[in-house]
Amino acid sequence: MTSGSLIFFCGKMGAGKSTESKKVAIERHAVWLSEDEWLESLYPKQINSLDDYIKYSGLLKTQLKNLVQSILVRGIDVVMDFPANTLSQRQWFRSVFSEVKASHHLIFVDVPNEVCLKQIAKRRDKHPQRVATDTVKMFEQVTKYFVAPTAEEGFKLTKIVPHYLN
Repeated sequence: MTSGSLIFFCGKMGAGKSTESKKVAIERHAVWLSEDEWLESLYPKQINSLDDYIKYSGLLKTQLKNLVQSILVRGIDVVMDFPANTLSQRQWFRSVFSEVKASHHLIFVDVPNEVCLKQIAKRRDKHPQRVATDTVKMFEQVTKYFVAPTAEEGFKLTKIVPHYLN
């Protein structure tokens, strides 16, 4: 049996990673895992700052890695709506797929800051529980750490600009 493929996303906050990841999961008949959903379910109302996010996101990683690897080795694709926005985040994804010799695909959702900020404002209106975290200040804090992926990192990489954001 061949391993499934891990599909994961890079893009600034508000770029459309969640929308794209859902679309890819449907197209590939893949298991879809959302960091936002896991965090909200396991740690409701506990993420109010970047430090909170880093803490609770880190707590998910060990168990999720085991879960994703167990799905991949069964030949099922996994789409992870988790950010791969820094070198260290991408190294974590690399460990997930490489340890089980699965294939992968990194999709870079490349959107300008002003579009991301408009999307964040819309999301805040739709999801009032995100008012504390979906802010210009949080966007600016998070974006300071953003590192666009490069070919030199060795990932199977596709760069997209979502048509619905043009």
